[in-house]
Amino acid sequence: MEKRPWHGKRWPEDVPYDIKDYEIPLYQLLDESTEQFPDATYTIFEGARRSFIDVQRASNRIGAFLQSKGLKKGDRVAIFLPNIPQYPEIFFGILRAGCIAVTCNPMYRASELNFQLRDSGSKVVFVMDHPLFYQTALDAIKDTEIRDVIICNVKSYLPKLKGIIGSIVGKVPKAKQHEPGHLMFDNILKMAPDSPDPVNINPSEDPALILYTGGTTGQPKGAVLTHSNLVADVRAVQEWVRIKLTPDEKPDKIEKGGKHTYLGVLPWYHSFGLTLVMLTACANASRVVCIPDPRAGNPPFTGVLKAIEKYRVTIVVGVPTIYTAMANHPLVDRFDLSSIIGCGSGAAPLPVEIIKRFEEKTGAIIFEGYGLTETSPVITINPTDIEKRKVGTVGPPLPGTDIKILDIETGTKELPMGMDGEIAVSGPTVMKGYWKRPELNSEIFREIDGRRYFLTGDIGHLDEDGFLVITDRKKDMIIVGGFNVYPRDVEEVLYTHPKVAHAAVIGVPDEKSGERVKAFIQLKPGLKATEEEIIEFCKTRMAGYKRPKEVEFRDCLPMSVVGKILRRTLREEELKKRRGK
Repeated sequence: MEKRPWHGKRWPEDVPYDIKDYEIPLYQLLDESTEQFPDATYTIFEGARRSFIDVQRASNRIGAFLQSKGLKKGDRVAIFLPNIPQYPEIFFGILRAGCIAVTCNPMYRASELNFQLRDSGSKVVFVMDHPLFYQTALDAIKDTEIRDVIICNVKSYLPKLKGIIGSIVGKVPKAKQHEPGHLMFDNILKMAPDSPDPVNINPSEDPALILYTGGTTGQPKGAVLTHSNLVADVRAVQEWVRIKLTPDEKPDKIEKGGKHTYLGVLPWYHSFGLTLVMLTACANASRVVCIPDPRAGNPPFTGVLKAIEKYRVTIVVGVPTIYTAMANHPLVDRFDLSSIIGCGSGAAPLPVEIIKRFEEKTGAIIFEGYGLTETSPVITINPTDIEKRKVGTVGPPLPGTDIKILDIETGTKELPMGMDGEIAVSGPTVMKGYWKRPELNSEIFREIDGRRYFLTGDIGHLDEDGFLVITDRKKDMIIVGGFNVYPRDVEEVLYTHPKVAHAAVIGVPDEKSGERVKAFIQLKPGLKATEEEIIEFCKTRMAGYKRPKEVEFRDCLPMSVVGKILRRTLREEELKKRRGK
């Protein structure tokens, strides 16, 4: 890549402008680490450890199993699991079979999961042996192409004594009963051949993953990420991140081979946790601590603090709510968090006060970045050297990535540095496109100077050092604890309530989660309802973070001349009202 504005005084001197060696099958990251460090620990779960060779062998058998069920290259396989140790084995196994992984939020209700299974055309789903998750999957697979359901129980992945005791006292999760014909994960590992038949993978063209996002419109759609998209993002992060093992050392790349332990607190169904934790830890031959439920413990998040202390976690990648929860935890001073060396934050702005508080508690440094599901996800990261970091920015583009700031009206004219416009991104991490959405793909890509740019829908500018400053987010998107909430998703549910005539949803400030959802309701003539009634209605119809926490009833909602409800007006009125309190 030619020199760009960000390749100046704040660009780390030993970081290249470009990346290489990313046009490989994604599962090769696991194979490379296994070849170099076969016995090094990859996953840690409740004290039980799985080595790289263990994970590789299991992934081979899963790939062979999928082929034995008749799945071909390009078929889709869904993963409906929290962060349990089977996850990387299943993920890499799907890719070895030549199939495409579809990662699904385990907090989804049946209707939400059903949409993803139908839209993707998934043929197999992996689900946790759990009273809630399994039943949700049973309800969700109706009217889909799902042929096989694979049930994953964590007992065999626990230390032997803990698994036995857990079974006796009933602490190992298990569904009440299993449907006939559904298969147990442990059994397929025993029965499957040692390895799948070879599949020819074209890394830059063949999809590895479909990740569902609301994107810039709020309509759920699958971002199709190729093998090389994801490998490129991992390689760029490997080149970029420099940390100090001791205060006196020069920052250097993360050393491979069991030198580091990642905290697996971000969900792996999401691009942030998948790429920055599960895949990057794999590429670095590092350990990763599986955290299925970040809120576990009393008070909540105590389990996370215990895990950091017990396993001497060195790398934490999180969203602002994670850092806020740890920094404000009433018992934080009882735990030794001094092992943490490097921290990354993204998905939402991290308040400066939280940065200060967390860094004071741990001695670690947090570096903010920016990305999207459609870009695998990381686009920019602040230099991981405190002297070069710029708080208030999200850093410069990673090696191999180019950014242009384009006019908001047409998305074709490049604007000068310092001027706000739509952020457009080009590079090897940019997705292939949206699954089965050709008309939308034609809208969100631009050909500029011979390169393909993705229009992010976010507004920002490049400062004098070429660092990106985000000045506005996707117009209506709400970020609750790092999770994207798209108003249309929530409004569609509200409109199914028999008393609702019109509904609009916005985000309002929240000290704990950054934002929370507020709904504005216009009832049908002559009907009455309560806030509690609306909130209760939503409980069985959407994931918890999407649910409105506040409901305001109005005689009429602000609308444009063509009858479109003006969320912008509601947001302005709400902020004005809160400022006046």
